[in-house]
Parts: sequence; C-alpha cells; structure tokens
Amino acid sequence: MANLARTLIESHLVSGVMTPGAEIALRIDQTLTQDATGTLVMQELEALGLDRARTEVSVQYVDHNLLQADEKNAEDHEYLRTAAQRFGLWFSKAGNGVSHPTHMQRFGVPGKTLAGSDSHTCAAGALSMLAIGVGGLEVALAISSQPLYVRMPEIWGIELEGELPQWCSAKDVILEMLRRHGVSGAVGRILEYHGPGLATLTAMDRHVIANMGAELGATTTVFPSDEQVRAFLAAEGREHDWVELTAGADAEYDLEDAIDLSAIEPLIAEPSSPGKVVPVREVAGTEIAQVVIGSSANPGLRDFAVAAAMVAGRQTVPQVSFDVNPTSREILTDLIEMGAVTDLVAAGARIHQTGCLGCIGMGQAPAVGRNSLRTMPRNFPGRSGTEEDSVWLCSPETAAASALTGVITDPREWARTVRMEYPKLALPTRVSVNTTMLAAPLEPERARRVRPVKGPNISSLPPLTPLPDRIQAPVLLKVGDDVSTDEISPAGARALPFRSNIPKLAMFTFTRIDDSYPERAQQIGAESGHIVVGGENYGQGSSREHAAITPRYLGLRVVIAKSFARIHWQNLANFGVLALEFAEPADYDGIDRGDVLRLEHLHDLARTTSFQVRNLTKDAVFTARHRLSPRQVEDVLAGGLIPRLARTP
Repeated sequence: MANLARTLIESHLVSGVMTPGAEIALRIDQTLTQDATGTLVMQELEALGLDRARTEVSVQYVDHNLLQADEKNAEDHEYLRTAAQRFGLWFSKAGNGVSHPTHMQRFGVPGKTLAGSDSHTCAAGALSMLAIGVGGLEVALAISSQPLYVRMPEIWGIELEGELPQWCSAKDVILEMLRRHGVSGAVGRILEYHGPGLATLTAMDRHVIANMGAELGATTTVFPSDEQVRAFLAAEGREHDWVELTAGADAEYDLEDAIDLSAIEPLIAEPSSPGKVVPVREVAGTEIAQVVIGSSANPGLRDFAVAAAMVAGRQTVPQVSFDVNPTSREILTDLIEMGAVTDLVAAGARIHQTGCLGCIGMGQAPAVGRNSLRTMPRNFPGRSGTEEDSVWLCSPETAAASALTGVITDPREWARTVRMEYPKLALPTRVSVNTTMLAAPLEPERARRVRPVKGPNISSLPPLTPLPDRIQAPVLLKVGDDVSTDEISPAGARALPFRSNIPKLAMFTFTRIDDSYPERAQQIGAESGHIVVGGENYGQGSSREHAAITPRYLGLRVVIAKSFARIHWQNLANFGVLALEFAEPADYDGIDRGDVLRLEHLHDLARTTSFQVRNLTKDAVFTARHRLSPRQVEDVLAGGLIPRLARTP
C-alpha cells in the first residue's frame, strides 16, 4: 500500500513520474511568506504582472525583523501590508506570531499542499500537510497558480514506539535523528513518522519534529492526521477542517528507521551545527550566560508552560539572561490566563514580543565567548547576531533547568536535586483564538486600486543577463563543507534591514567567511564575472534567495561544489547561476582561490550533463557535471527564471 507521503503527492501531481530523483510538478493550495523573504516575493509578483492570488490561501507574515531601530523596517512592513492588499493575500501584522505555528493554528488543513519562502515551512507536516520550503520566486509562481517543481523524494519511514520518559520532549526526538544522521542525512527524502508512539505526541509536539526536519536536509516531513490532529483543530475552533489521513498498516517505504521513544534521553546540539548532538549529561556543568525559550522549533503552549512550571517559585541565577519569546499572540494570551507569565517574570524572565527575534539574529545576541542555550532550530556560526558566538540547541526542559543553575544541566538530575515531580500541565482544551491582527484580503475591485507603498530602501530586482557560452573567470572564494545561507547572505541586525535593497545587502555577501569578498567582486566587475568553489552540502539552511541574488549581483556566474543543499541549488538556477558538481570530489583539493578556470560550450547544457573545466593557473583539467532538468537549463541559459518567463510568448 502507498505510504501517506506518496498519497499526498499523487493527489496534487500535475506532471512527472513519481520515481525518486525525477522532476515532478505539484499543485499548490496554500502559500506562506514572511518579512525577511516576502519583500522580494512581492517584487517578483509585480515583475510577473500578477493581478490577484490564485491559491486557496496565501498569507504574508511579519515575524522575523520586528526591531524598528530606524525607518527601514517600518517602511518594509508598510510595503508588505499594501502589497498584500494589492495581490489579495492575508496579512499577519508584526507581533501576531511566528509564521509556522500561527499558520498551523489559523490556516493549516490536513491533506493540503503548502509552499513557503522559509525553510521551516515543513513544520506544517505536523497537520498532515505536504509543506515544502522553497525560494521566494517559486512561491511567487505558486501564488500565480503555477505548479511547484521538485525532485521526487525517497520516502523514509520512521516508526515510533513507546512513550517519552519524563523530562524529555519532542525536541529530544529530532535531536536524536540529527545525532544519528547529521545535517545532510535526509537530503532528497521525505520523513514520514508512523507507529504506535505517535499517539503520545500532540500536534505541536509533531510540529517540533517536523520543523527541524529542515536541519536534516529533508524535502519535508509528514505525520498522519489522527485523533491528536483533530484535538488540535478542535481546540482552535476548526474541527470542521479535520479529515483523517493515515498510511495504513501495510505501507511501504524506500528506507526505514525506528525510534524507541522510551529510550530517549535529554540531548543537546553543541556549537556550531544542529548535527553536533550529544547527551546533555556529557556536557553538564558547562557555564552559560543566556537561555532563550521560543522560536518555531519549540512553539507550543506546552513548551512555555513546562518551563514556567519548573521556574515557579524559584529564581534564575544572576549571571544568566533568561529570555522568553512567545510564538503567537494566542499562546501568549493562554500563558497569561494560566498564570505562567507571572511565574516566568517572577523567576527573572525577560518577556519579548511574539516573533523570531534571536533565532534570526534580530536582538538577543549573546556575548562573545559566552554560551547561549536556545530552543531554536539552528546554531550556524554567527546566526545569533554575534560573529564569534557559542550557541547550543536543546529542549525547554534542559533550557529551564540550566537557567536555574547557571550551567548546562540534565533536567533529570536537577529534578532529583530539588525533588520535583515532572509537571502535570493543565492545558486548555479550547485555546484563546485571536484574529484581530490578521487582515483579510481586500475585495478584487478595491485591491486593484491599491498601489504598494515603497520606501527608499526598497530597490528593484537586478537585471539578469543570459549565460555566456564561454566563461573564463577567477575563483574568488573557496569554502568548505556545510556552508550555510546564513554565511552567504547573513541575517542579523546589521544586514537584515537591507533585505529589500539588493545593492546594499550585497555588501554583506560572504563576509562571515571572507570580509573582502564584496570589494574583490566589485573590482573584477559583474560583467567579467567570477566563480565560487564549495564542499559538501553547499547552501544548507535558510531558504532566503538573497544568498543567490546578492552574489549574482556581484558577478557570480558559476558555483562548483561537491554537493548542494536542495533549496539553494534551486535558487541558484532561478537566478541564472550555473551549479556544477565535481565528478570526482578529490578534484576540489586541486583548486585554490585565485585560480582562473575556463568553461566552454555552456550552451550545450541541454545536450550534455558533463563539462571539462580547465584550470589555467595550474594547467589542469577536471570534469564537472550538472543535475539540472530541461526546464532548469532554460532558466539558467536565459539568465534566470524571470528573464525566461519574460521572453516566453
């Protein structure tokens, strides 16, 4: 019998064959955009000439960059609001909530497809949605009713058995997956969880696991729509949206794994990768200076309530900043009504507005050389907003116990020391629904009269020229394995305010790796162009297409790497950058920064997948190949997807 993921794909298949690795096209029901990526999406909708969104639901959230240190953010938010009005999108105001849990609460429907310009869009798989994070341009096309193209993934079935022990939670489950398989272990795969252990995991528990499937490199994660999902939707006043969706007992998978939940122990990811997972007990006693609870990776009411119960009547230690970022206005309201906010504040917590904040480096940056424990999904170098940071990822239980002791603490040992039983949380069966900060789409006639308000910090998309048949250019930068899009185009309080201004943002490109890159690229010139060489899993992490656009603006024409992360690989093609892989990974070692490479007959991309690359500096030749589909080849040759569409009759 077909598994659930294949069933969801088949029900939305527009074209293609469901053979792993083959390109398929999917019909998209819903889209999600957020402010760090949405401004480009709105500009792309203008470039595409869209009159009105053609999806069932499209929502623009403002959750990433909420700090209004100057006028730039306010101008971007106004542009997003008025663009949402013009194109017929829902608009979620700043402070309403993080996009992923808020979308799940208000719009998520089992069995629907969701494309989002955020890599953690996959969190909606907790509701049995086929939810895929992609680049903004692909979301713009989905809003315009165009299908979403992806490579058909393998389906990886993970059977869950048993029940989590006390002082462990869903974060420890996904950290166990990362401990086993690393940050690229699920590339080209959909994770589908099944088995009797599911009955003990709520929909929001599943959100935690589905969210961080992105850290494994997965295309998405899928859970069944069962009684736990019905209970979640009923609590949100939306039980009418529930439909049962399960795989069946005889479902088959391309790969299989199993987790005994009862054998899980508290885990933690060391700096600076979500894949560096160890048991908390092995690093217990390490001094810390900050604890942050919140983000889309631990967004549920339970995640905050368990921390509040642990610190109730106690004081966090003076040397630790204890920060709490509620993930939606609904959850904040329920925490207030439960008295949990009072417990947190009395214990020393700093309560911040509902949003991503420190997760994207917008505030809450830790001190250099001091350890920060966070319930967030990523700890890539510098992502916190501090260049030389030391960020650890853990569960709310581990975070709260550590905030009380000042050192990394196994919550089981802390509980034994203070003689505390695991909290029995009395969570509401009907939550505080709040829709006051959601603006519905305007009627079509009113929408057509709206002109999106663009402040001076909003630039136009850069011109994209066709790929030449011959490229002879220097290797301007050589990087190692697992380079993230945070390192290519950083977020944080310095760079993120320029997310709508490509020329300004371009000056931050690769500066976390080599701060001379933008200046050296400008010296060569965009017309002459340059090449970047990378290792394994190049471009992991955030879906932000800025990581393709800004180096392209500076003249990047080719990236040659050992392998690519899925979303960034697609974003490069969307903006006319040729992504090639070493036929022999060892050839990577023979290239140095400054070497001049020559590639010829590139207009034969449609006829051949392999090219001879001559290193003129070293007088050597190696083979590189591409994995582009015929559709993607057309995009790259045209200089990008928008130029290709512009010339299509």
